Amino acid sequence: MSQTLIANSISNGSNRRQFLAATSSAFAALVASGCSTRGTGLASAIGAGASSFAGYGPLVKDPAGMLDLPEGFSYRVLSSLGDAMSDGGTVPDKADGMGCLDIGNGEIVLVRNHELIPSDDAGGPIAKGFGTRNGEIVPGGTTNIVLDAETLEVKRQFRTLGGTIRNCSGGVTPWGSWLTCEEAPTGPGQRYGDGLAVNHGWTFEVPGNATGLVDPVPLRAMGRFNHEAACVDPETGYVYQTEDRDESVFYRFVPNVPGKLSQGGKLQAMVIENGPADTRNWSASTMPLGESFAVRWIDLDDVESPKDDLRIRAAAAGAAVIARGEGVHMGDGELYICSTSGGAKGLGQIFRFVPGQGAAPDRFELFFESESKEQFNYGDNLCVAPNGHLVVCEDQYTEIVDNYLRGITPDGRPYDLGRLTMQTELAGACFSPDGKTMFVNAYAPTRTVAITGPWVNA
Repeated sequence: MSQTLIANSISNGSNRRQFLAATSSAFAALVASGCSTRGTGLASAIGAGASSFAGYGPLVKDPAGMLDLPEGFSYRVLSSLGDAMSDGGTVPDKADGMGCLDIGNGEIVLVRNHELIPSDDAGGPIAKGFGTRNGEIVPGGTTNIVLDAETLEVKRQFRTLGGTIRNCSGGVTPWGSWLTCEEAPTGPGQRYGDGLAVNHGWTFEVPGNATGLVDPVPLRAMGRFNHEAACVDPETGYVYQTEDRDESVFYRFVPNVPGKLSQGGKLQAMVIENGPADTRNWSASTMPLGESFAVRWIDLDDVESPKDDLRIRAAAAGAAVIARGEGVHMGDGELYICSTSGGAKGLGQIFRFVPGQGAAPDRFELFFESESKEQFNYGDNLCVAPNGHLVVCEDQYTEIVDNYLRGITPDGRPYDLGRLTMQTELAGACFSPDGKTMFVNAYAPTRTVAITGPWVNA
């Protein structure tokens, strides 16, 4: 079923069973895209040949001096800071999280976040948006890049959300939209100076088939906090969310109506049963590698959190603490969470979460923990590739950065997939619906590139 048909079936009042059937069909179509993958997850991908894979080989120096890739791989730049857009504006800076969706008629779309703060350039006037500062619409939000699905030619690009602050990451939905998250629980008289008119720190939804600026509706029931990323379980419609804080927790949003997030729901935090309350392994290795723990969920109140204390109240009630939860992405009946600075070396962790089936509880485990900078150094956005491998975008915090795209095999072995020679972070990795192309951003100055090559089959 196409994304358009799914969106229409939900808007026409389909019941929960129809929703789940539609999203399951959608995920079958999205297996190849890598933006949301069902049926090719890490746990099930280990097969003949997969366990012996050690990477695509040494990285070859890019003569253009931007992105080193293995032999046989190449990239092309699709969109850059300052490029003219079809709505009269120009491409804004600070490209961060991104998702890929099939919008039919031989077109795919990249919905791209821009992590802009109020003092940044918006790339031209914004006609409407969520929030203002001193009467001017603040510049954060999203742009959509519509591509020919076959040739990857850019057909049009335009602003789709305005008036938000620090749109960091997010996630695609099975019904054909992008959830874009503000990493900015701020408001009048708070960070970024006086003059803000409203509280920020929300999640917004942008349809993949948007043709211009959408109405900016904050999904308040999903919580106000230092949002990072989100992903949707197609079997239930639950939305899982991460928070970029040293003492973050893992959130779950249970919507009143699956597929209709604006109609409210219940926000919860994850508690590990008979396991560590602190998964960071900073002072002690309390979270063992590869051991699966049952988890339960506690309801949160006052989720609009004017004091920005959701995580603190959740941890006090028993929620597990995670170091800087960032990328989160759905695999084959399981999802993966990147902790940027977790682990004994403080270089990063990846967790695996498996939603329970029937009476079985949800389960949570530490899938990977970096032991050296050569393995993994401050991972941020991540996605599950069509071949079941993880692709992790690094975002180092040093004066001179050396950020890589890191692959991680189904059996937990890291390898180099790319190296960015620009002095900025990598972000927004996702795959085309046919699985042949990976898209990724260089953060600043904005570059959005398409990478092709001999991807292995797991």
